[in-house]
Amino acid sequence: MKLPAFKDLIIYEDDNYIVINKPPFLATLDERIGTAPNILRLAREEYDDVQACHRLDKETSGALALAKNPDAYRHLSMQFENREVKKVYHAVSWGVHNYEGLRVERNIETTTKGKARLAVSGKPAETLIRTLETYTKHTLFECLPVTGRMHQIRLHLMYLDAPIVGDKMYGGDDFYLSSLKRKFNMKQGEEEQPFIKRFALHARQLTFTGLEGETISVEAEYPKDFRVLVENLRQYS
Repeated sequence: MKLPAFKDLIIYEDDNYIVINKPPFLATLDERIGTAPNILRLAREEYDDVQACHRLDKETSGALALAKNPDAYRHLSMQFENREVKKVYHAVSWGVHNYEGLRVERNIETTTKGKARLAVSGKPAETLIRTLETYTKHTLFECLPVTGRMHQIRLHLMYLDAPIVGDKMYGGDDFYLSSLKRKFNMKQGEEEQPFIKRFALHARQLTFTGLEGETISVEAEYPKDFRVLVENLRQYS
């Protein structure tokens, strides 16, 4: 993938904080092996002391906050620790589901293979889930994680039999447009590709308090793959 210019990702900036719209397929921090490009490396080409205040999964797009100085980092890190940051995610899931403020409380524990699972012995995890739109075979959800466990939204939607499109790790099959579009024709010799080549999860909004006590609320537009997925589900449902 072509690396974006960090400045082009910024959707909010002040003297203390930067919020970017993270593209999919780019990790927030260094991964276990290798020195692949990531958001923090890109950011430090522009800002010497910048730190990521939280992280998004590599495939997840959307609002991600970074601090420009140690005071700002501590201030926002404490808000995350105390569950004072409001995070809003959008997800496209399999199945037609109508929920209005459903609260899912299912403990989560991490495993040694970069996965997590629902387990009574795990740490408490809580997500609020609301249906935004329904289609023929899919649902667009708004998800508000109260806690911040690994893969929390993905696991809680799987628990509801609403796995996220493309999330093969947690039961979500790929989506092919031919499953909805009646007159879908491929060119001879071509193989149909999944409509979105990642799990369909986007961090839509982030709200926190700045160093001066001001409320900072930033909304991240859908990236192209997520936006076109939603547009096609609307069109062919």
